Amino acid sequence: MDIVIIGAGPAGIQAAIHASRGKAAVTMIGKRENSAIFGTHVENYFAIGGKANGSEMLDVGIAQAEAFGTKHLEENVTSIIKSENMFTVITENGSGITAKAIILASGVSRMKLNIPGEKEFFGKGVSYCAECDCNFYKGKRVAVIGDESEAAASAELMTQYASHVFWITKDTRTSDVMIKKAADAGVEIINEKASEIKGKENVKQLVLTDGSAVDVDGVFIELGGRSSSDLAMDVDVLPDADGTVRTDERCRTSVTGVYACGDITGKPWQIAKAVGQGATAGLNAVSYVKGNAGE
Repeated sequence: MDIVIIGAGPAGIQAAIHASRGKAAVTMIGKRENSAIFGTHVENYFAIGGKANGSEMLDVGIAQAEAFGTKHLEENVTSIIKSENMFTVITENGSGITAKAIILASGVSRMKLNIPGEKEFFGKGVSYCAECDCNFYKGKRVAVIGDESEAAASAELMTQYASHVFWITKDTRTSDVMIKKAADAGVEIINEKASEIKGKENVKQLVLTDGSAVDVDGVFIELGGRSSSDLAMDVDVLPDADGTVRTDERCRTSVTGVYACGDITGKPWQIAKAVGQGATAGLNAVSYVKGNAGE
């Protein structure tokens, strides 16, 4: 494989279209429903009259990319392994895809539960990044909340630190491989939703919608797949404090062969910017994998 694009939103799709048209072998990995425009209406983009359906725009864009030769995998990415001048992207089904270049295009936003106690205990037991804060919970009881691959991976990770790990998932939407790995690691899976986070100075309890509760010292809210900023750290690209990744005018990061486009590069968080950067990243990634001078 020449290029793997992580993210199936406007930036990733446009990168796939340009990279495939450049005769590169391209795989785009991502779930359309994880895009910020899924289920929304768009009215501030070029040549859109009135309100366009964001979900339909994604469908059309993915079909375009596939028509030019892109292979689309509707999965989440769990990790990236860098070795010499190649990258191996691991998906939630456990498969690995090796490529010469990576384009990060899956965004940076942290989705919120919007339940009582979430905001009040942020930084006092509530976290949105198990990988970032795992060391603070050695020997403690924690709960990981989420239905997708990020929650499964985070729950498994936390078994290496915490004394007990609960995974709260009502509508599990990840692979059997990820579920089994978490269970085999000793995670206690509870098929319920969270309704409230309680405590005094710090988190002490997580209340579930069936009225039951679990005593915990920490709550990790992991509602999607791993974001581009999380994955960037796998390949030695260090995000800024706000989770964004710096790029140059060619959408290159600090690591050769790794490109980024869309929300991951910062504001404005607009389709116009995402599509423009997607085109830039796709074109320059093609130049890189083909060994053109200047890349």
